[in-house]
Amino acid sequence: MAKQVDMLNCLVVALGGGIGASLRYLIGLIPLKEPFIFPVKTLVINLLGCFVIGLVASLAVKNSSLSPKLVLFVKTGLCGGFTTFSTFALETETLIKTGQSGLAVLYVALSVVAGVGLAFAGQVIVGK
Repeated sequence: MAKQVDMLNCLVVALGGGIGASLRYLIGLIPLKEPFIFPVKTLVINLLGCFVIGLVASLAVKNSSLSPKLVLFVKTGLCGGFTTFSTFALETETLIKTGQSGLAVLYVALSVVAGVGLAFAGQVIVGK
């Protein structure tokens, strides 16, 4: 039975992830009237994902009758496919809320500095 539940959870996440990724793609297609150097659409995607994952996480804690599959669908699937930044934001907020501010700062610093550094490293390796 446990394997069936795990497979169903995988399907729930996959469905949500597909929808989230499709939404991210569609938002990326929205034409902007003025030429923007600042990545406005990515910022909107990240901020919207953060809001939705925060909303769902709070609703799940406050409402025990909320379907765990629905929470999995939205938090891991939809938000994960839409933007993993939302998960990063929620994990950082959880570290701060649980009194682990030092770890939160380390997590943010490592994620940003190492992430940007590794993006450069990948391009250097390829020769871009």
